[in-house]
Amino acid sequence: MGKSPQKIRIFSALEVANLCGVVNQTAINWIRNGYLKAFMTPGGQYRVYVEDLVAFLEQREMRVPADLEASIKSDVDWSSLAIIDDDRVLNDIIKRFFEKSGSSFTILQAFDGFEAGALLADKRPGFVILDIDLPGLDGNQICRKVKNDPNFGKPFVITITGLESPEIKEKALAAGSDAFMPKPLDFDLLGALVADLAGKVR
Repeated sequence: MGKSPQKIRIFSALEVANLCGVVNQTAINWIRNGYLKAFMTPGGQYRVYVEDLVAFLEQREMRVPADLEASIKSDVDWSSLAIIDDDRVLNDIIKRFFEKSGSSFTILQAFDGFEAGALLADKRPGFVILDIDLPGLDGNQICRKVKNDPNFGKPFVITITGLESPEIKEKALAAGSDAFMPKPLDFDLLGALVADLAGKVR
């Protein structure tokens, strides 16, 4: 996904060092060794995009300053909910459920893994209802991607599935899912889960 010029944040190696509590040379070494993604200015100075810095910190389980997390999440559309399921009938039923429940969400729909990837990158919805068994790309792969790539803004993900296996829920949660629901869906519970997650944003 391209950088949004109106919200772009870039740090120098010295600023990275100060944020991380290390000396400037350490930050430069991170960049030179390929640990921290950066680009070089025409004047030969390293610069780091905020999302790349956040990804670097999280990969190494270092503390991410609150203002950095906020800047990453500020570009997420918390008023949008994406439904990703190849069962078109169920996908439409879930959409109608939220529309009839008085929800203020803008509802987005995708019906396979590839379509889902494009939608999530372009629209950046804050909430995702995600089927695991998708054509094109496994739902857990999608979940892991949006949770680990700061460019997606880390939406809340509720995984749903009709697959029956004790390991299914465990794998979904390990991929980063915030909640898990088996099919057939309990729509009242689904609505309550989304409302609870929305409350965390507020």
